[in-house]
Amino acid sequence: MTSHEIRPSRTTWDGFGFETRQVHVGDTDEHGYNARVAPIYLTAGYRFDSLQNGWDRFTGEDAGQIYSRNLNPTHLVAEQRIASLEGGTGAILVGSGQAAIVTTLLGLAGSGDHIVSTATIYGGTQSIFARTFPRLGVETSYVWDWTDEAEWEAAIRPETKILFTETIPNPRNDIVDIAAVARVAARHGLPLVVDNTVASPYLTRPFEDGANIVIHSSTKFLSGHGAGLSGAIVDGGNFDWAGASRSYPGITEPAVPGGASILDKAGDRALEVYLRTTIVNDMGPALSPLNSFLLQQGIETLSLRMDRHVDSTHTIAHWLAEQPEVARVDYAGLAGSPQYELAQRVYKGKPGSVFAVSLAGGLPAAEVFYDSLRLISRMTHIGDTRSMILHPATTTHVGFTPEHRARLGVDDGLLRLSIGLETADDLIADLRQALDAVRDAGL
Repeated sequence: MTSHEIRPSRTTWDGFGFETRQVHVGDTDEHGYNARVAPIYLTAGYRFDSLQNGWDRFTGEDAGQIYSRNLNPTHLVAEQRIASLEGGTGAILVGSGQAAIVTTLLGLAGSGDHIVSTATIYGGTQSIFARTFPRLGVETSYVWDWTDEAEWEAAIRPETKILFTETIPNPRNDIVDIAAVARVAARHGLPLVVDNTVASPYLTRPFEDGANIVIHSSTKFLSGHGAGLSGAIVDGGNFDWAGASRSYPGITEPAVPGGASILDKAGDRALEVYLRTTIVNDMGPALSPLNSFLLQQGIETLSLRMDRHVDSTHTIAHWLAEQPEVARVDYAGLAGSPQYELAQRVYKGKPGSVFAVSLAGGLPAAEVFYDSLRLISRMTHIGDTRSMILHPATTTHVGFTPEHRARLGVDDGLLRLSIGLETADDLIADLRQALDAVRDAGL
């Protein structure tokens, strides 16, 4: 009956727009059932066809599944989609954003090695650097002014293996020029690892500015719903591991005696394959297939959500800056911000939706304000459809000395806001009634 050509559904998406790729990349019908939504593979392991097949998989000659600890078909959809949106060569999912940081950095640095990081990174990452990595023999130094090349030069040592930064640090929205940091990394032959959690690939793509590895707490904006933890590591495929100024033997030396190196076999996906087959396999920061499925669903609406997040944040931050109870708003989209020019250039004046507000009345005012909110959720999370607030000095930064908090600008009156998808006027009304409570308390 059919006389015309029936064309197969598309499965490759190079050259397509961001919105198309966030919906379709990686979504293939592997088993031929024509399911429109990729299924959840709730399985711990996979059968081998033969002894030779198992042997080939364990030596890396066959890239198929061994165990869901490091490779599950459900994950592949989100991994391919995130890699496409970031512009990387491959990605690997792990159990949380913290797992993504630890997996990446311990994959490249070991006992006796050193990391240089910008100082304003997320408090939880600083805790890893201060509390856990020293026990493993990995030391971290901080650069407080990323624009000062002399400070970078003084921090980088012969044992330095990684430079680390974030596109939009929280809580203070003090954004970083990734291209400037990438120039320092390239000059020293070091890989630059960038946490792009708060910006997401919709607002900025660090590989385009010279970064080599991008990580996400995909629990946050990539998922957007707060229903499941996950983390992602994206390989830029653009670092010269063989010609690097330092040694990265896990990538450049043979994985098994007499065999080829991961770099020889995987090429521009070497970092991804290395982390998947060694650090993730050995340490086991596995992601549940259910959480991977939830992540896929979230990614499909990323661009729509981010537009709403940043538009509402722009409105609310400017409103807060005009309120008499407010001492300071840390938002790079404000004309008085030190990062205003950079925000205009990189983010068109709307640098994400996580920022800080400091109340003139200090801790007493912050406590009344925090406890008076009725719509905005009091919780430790960001990047959700729901708006949230946190008091960093008593939560994420509670383990820091007062001097360290002061240098970071995390004063006792500072509160972190993550603006969600609610009606902006409703959020402003909630903020206003909380500020009224502060005023009525004489603070």
